[in-house]
Amino acid sequence: MSEPLLPTDPASIGGHRLLARLGAGGMGVVYLGRTESGSLAAVKVIQAEYAEDPEFRARFRREVEAARRVTSPWAVPVTAADPDAAAPWLATAFVPGPSLEEAVARHGALPVRSVRVLGRMLAAALSEVHAAGLIHRDVKPANVLLAVDGPRLIDFGIARTTDETAITSTDLVIGTPGFLSPEQAEARGAEMGPASDIFSLGCLLAYAATGRAPFGTGTADALLYRTVHDEPDLSGIEAADPEDTEDSELLTLLRLCLAKDPADRPTAEHFGAVLLVEDAVPEGGQIDWLPEDVVRAIADRSAEMLALPDIEPTVADTPANEGPASPSRRRLLVLASGAAVALAAGGTAAWAVLRDDDTPAKPTARRWAIGVQADLSGARRTAGRAQEQGARLAIEQFNARRNKPFELTLKTADDGGSAGRAPAAAKKLIQDADVLAVLGPTNDETAHAVLGTYDEALLPLLCVSAGGLILTREQYRSFLHCRPSDAALSLPITVYLMQQKATLRPGLLQDRTAQTYAQESASINAMMLRQVGSPAYPRVIPAGTDDVGPVVADMLRAGISAFIYAGYAQGAAAVARALAEAGFDKPRLSSQAVIDPEFLELAQDAAEGWLLTSSFVDPAAVPEAAAFTAAFRKRYGAAPGYYAAEAYDTVNLVLQELLKATKGGRPPKRQDLVGLLRKSRYKGITKEFSFKPEDGTFAGWGIFLHKVEGGRFRFIGAAPSEV
Repeated sequence: MSEPLLPTDPASIGGHRLLARLGAGGMGVVYLGRTESGSLAAVKVIQAEYAEDPEFRARFRREVEAARRVTSPWAVPVTAADPDAAAPWLATAFVPGPSLEEAVARHGALPVRSVRVLGRMLAAALSEVHAAGLIHRDVKPANVLLAVDGPRLIDFGIARTTDETAITSTDLVIGTPGFLSPEQAEARGAEMGPASDIFSLGCLLAYAATGRAPFGTGTADALLYRTVHDEPDLSGIEAADPEDTEDSELLTLLRLCLAKDPADRPTAEHFGAVLLVEDAVPEGGQIDWLPEDVVRAIADRSAEMLALPDIEPTVADTPANEGPASPSRRRLLVLASGAAVALAAGGTAAWAVLRDDDTPAKPTARRWAIGVQADLSGARRTAGRAQEQGARLAIEQFNARRNKPFELTLKTADDGGSAGRAPAAAKKLIQDADVLAVLGPTNDETAHAVLGTYDEALLPLLCVSAGGLILTREQYRSFLHCRPSDAALSLPITVYLMQQKATLRPGLLQDRTAQTYAQESASINAMMLRQVGSPAYPRVIPAGTDDVGPVVADMLRAGISAFIYAGYAQGAAAVARALAEAGFDKPRLSSQAVIDPEFLELAQDAAEGWLLTSSFVDPAAVPEAAAFTAAFRKRYGAAPGYYAAEAYDTVNLVLQELLKATKGGRPPKRQDLVGLLRKSRYKGITKEFSFKPEDGTFAGWGIFLHKVEGGRFRFIGAAPSEV
C-alpha cells in the first residue's frame, strides 16, 4: 500500500520523480518513483545518519553489487543506483503486488499447485543467485512479491559471496528467525553456503502451504532453538489421498529442504526435476497460478498504484484546444503507458482499474488521518497487524456514513518492534500534518522510545497493547494508556484465589528471564496476598534457567495450594510440565504474556487448566462484539486476533471526540484533542474507556480471564474485581 509523500521528502532522486511512499524503516525509505521514460520503480533511499557511516556505506555498495550480479526473471532487477551519493539510493523494477507474507496473512494458505509453481520459480531465482557466487541469507515471505506472471525475490541487503569471510562477526545471527537455517541460527558462518538458502526456501514454502511458519512463533531464542533441534511442523501438507502425487512430492521435497545437515538438502537446480514442467510459466506466456482472491488483490494494488493522481500520462501532450483530460480519459492514458500487469489478470484487473470511469470525480475535502505505529514485520507482528486491521475497519465504517463532516484515512508506520527504528516511524507520522492521533506502538520498548517524541509534538498517542509501568513513570502531555498496566493484570489473581474458599498457601515463582515484566507481576501478587493474610511462598529463578524441576519440587514440598507464575510463555511451559509430572492439579495462574501459542505448543497437555489474566478479549466469544466479528471476517476473511477489537474501540473513541469538537467540517487541533480524549468516557465492545486527566493512565477495569481448555485459550469473561 502506498502513502502520500511528506513535506520533507525530496521531489526526485537520481532522475526518478517520486510519487508516493511505499514503506519506511530504521535504515531508510522506499519510494514509488517514475523515470523520464515513464517506467515505475521502487527507489530505496538510505537515511543520512547511516550514509555518514563508512562501514554502512560499504555494506550498501555490496548490496548494489550483489543485486546487479543476479539476472533472473524471478528476481527483481536493479535499474539504477548510486551508492556514493550524499543519500545513497537503489532503484529496482516496481512490482505492484503484495508480498507473500501479506497475501497469506490476508487470504490464507496457497493451494498446493500454487506452492509448487512458487517453489519452482524461486528455486530458479536462487539458482541464479548461487551461480553468481552469492548467498541471499534472508529468503522469507516478506522478501517475495507476487505478480500475476510469477513471484519476485527481493532484498539482497545481507547477501554475501560464498567465499566472503569478514562481513559479519562469527557469533552474529544473520537473517529472520523462523526462516533461517540451523547453521545461521547457530552463527556457524564458515558452514553457510547455498544450502542455507534452500533451508529458508523450505520454510517459506511450508508457510505458503500451511499459513504458518514450520517452527512456530514466539521469541527469537525459542525459534532459533526449534530450528536447530526440533522437526518442522508440516502437518496439513500431507495428501488426503495417498495417490495424490502433487501433495506427496511437495511434502517429500520440503522434508529434504529442511534437513538439519546442509549436505542432505537438494540444490536449487533439483527443484526443476521434482516439480513438474507443467507448472512452469511458458515462454512468453502466463499461467493461472494463484487463487482468485490473491489475483484480485494484485489487480487492486496495480490499479491503486497506476491511478495515483501524481502520475502524468506519458503519451503526447493534450492539444491546446482540448481541456484537461477527464478522470476516465486520464486513467485510460495511464493504462496505455504501462498497466500490462493489471490487465494480465484478465477481466478482474480491467474492472478494478476502470470500474469508476463513468462516474465523474467529485472534488473532495482534505482527508484527515489516524495513524498506527506498530510492529508489522517483527516478532510481535501478529498483534501489530491485528491493531492495524481493527483500526482500518473502524475508519472504513466511519467513511461509509452518509452525513459525516469529513473523511478519514489510516496511515501506518512499521517500526518492526525495534526501539531503534521506533523514532523514525514516529517522525513519519508526526511530520504528516493530516494525522490527528496515533495508535501504538505495539510493545513497551518501542513505546518508551517514542513517548517523548510524540509529547514534544503534542500528538495524541493511544497505547493499545504496550503495558509496562515504565510508560507511566514520567508524566507525558499527549499519552493515553488504553488498557490496564501489566502490573494491574495481577490484581484479579488474588481475588480469584480468595473466591475458591479453600485454605490458601500460594506459591509464587518469579522468572528473571522476563526481567521487568516478571518483577512487576510478582511484586503485585506478593503485595496483594500479604494484604489478605495469605502471604506467598516465593521463589526466584535466574534468567535462562533450563531445569525448573528442583525449584518446583521445593515449592510443592512447602505444601502450596496454588501456583502463580510471573514470566513469559516459554518458562511457563517448563513449569507446567514440571507441575504435571508431579501430579499437581490445583489452581495454576499467570498473566497475559503466557497467552501465546508457544505456551500451548511447548506445554502440550500440561497447559490444560491454567488460568490467565489479560487486557484483551476474544471478540468471537463476546456477544457485544458479534457485529464487529462478522464485519471483520467479511473484510479480512479470518477471525479477529487479539487487540483487533481493542484498536477498533480506540479509533471509535477518537472519532467520538472528533465529531463532538468538529466545527465547519474541521476537526480540532492535535493539542486540543489530547485534553478532550483524557476527559472522555466511551463504552466500547471490549470495555469502558476512561482516563486520569492528569496523566492519561487508564482509569477503568478492563481485565479478563482466559483458561486453557482442549488445547486452546478459551475466553471466560471479565476478571473478578472483588471477593
